[in-house]
Amino acid sequence: MPLLEVTQTRHLSASIRLTDSTATQVDQYAAFIRASADDVVEQALAYVFGKDRDFQDFLKTPEAQRITPTLRVRRGAANDASEQPGKKPVASASSPAQAPASAAGSKA
Repeated sequence: MPLLEVTQTRHLSASIRLTDSTATQVDQYAAFIRASADDVVEQALAYVFGKDRDFQDFLKTPEAQRITPTLRVRRGAANDASEQPGKKPVASASSPAQAPASAAGSKA
């Protein structure tokens, strides 16, 4: 029996828009916990999704499976392209998802 269990996690890149203050706070919180901005957003969303009982009830309905995707998924690496085949590609960039969040926040 192995001593370690490694789980494979698939990631994709998506573009979101944030206000200047939110982008700054994401970066500040990342510095505070010594993590990346990507990790802050990922964990914050997972926390909210898990705590929201109404959302958990919604996920059990057929309506939850018939949503219209609005997240702008970026195509880049080969593994990203295979993860969300039904989504429309947007302009790809070589920078990590952290940079668009900060850049998008500064445009507002």
